[in-house]
Amino acid sequence: MALQAAADTQLKFPKAAETFSCALDLPISRTATPHLNMLLRRSLLDTGLATYAAKDSYQRVRPFVLQKEATRALAEEAALVKDGSYPSGHAAIGWGWALLLAELAPDRADALLQRGHAFGQSRVVCGVHWQSDVDAGRTMGAAAVARLHADPVFGAQAALARAEIEQARAQGARSPLNCAAEARALAR
Repeated sequence: MALQAAADTQLKFPKAAETFSCALDLPISRTATPHLNMLLRRSLLDTGLATYAAKDSYQRVRPFVLQKEATRALAEEAALVKDGSYPSGHAAIGWGWALLLAELAPDRADALLQRGHAFGQSRVVCGVHWQSDVDAGRTMGAAAVARLHADPVFGAQAALARAEIEQARAQGARSPLNCAAEARALAR
C-alpha cells in the first residue's frame, strides 16, 4: 500500500488520468479517451478548489509537521508544510472522480468507489493528512460533484465521456496498466 499511496500523490496530467484506469478497466488518456480525460481534468479543479476556503480558515497542522516525521510524499513536503490539512483536497478529488466515473460506468461502480476510497486513504498512509481530513475531503468532493450536475457544460461533457466509454468497450479496449499489481497493493 505504501508504494501505491506514494503513486497516488500525482495529480498532474497525463499521469493523474491513469489513477482509475484499472478500476474502470479502460485506458484513460488524452488520446484514448479525450472527453473522459478532459472531464477528469476539469473536475479536478472543481473538487480540489472546493476545499480551499476551509483549508485557509482552519489552517490545521499536518501530521508529519506536528510529529516531525518524513512523509511518503517527499516531493510534496515543502509545499504541504505551509498548506492547511483540513479538508483533504486529494481526497476530494479522488472521491469526486470515483463518483463521476461510477455514474458513467455503473457496472464498475464497486471497483471505482473502492479505488476512490483508497486514493483518499493514501493521504493518511503518506502521513500528510489526518483521517478526519480525508473524511471531510470526501464530503467536499461529493458536494462539488453534486454542484457540477447543475452545469450544462458538465452535463454535455459527461454525456460525451459516457459515449466514449461505451465505444471503447465495444472495441474491446482494456486498461494497459498492470492492474494485478495495483489490486495487490490496494488489498493490503
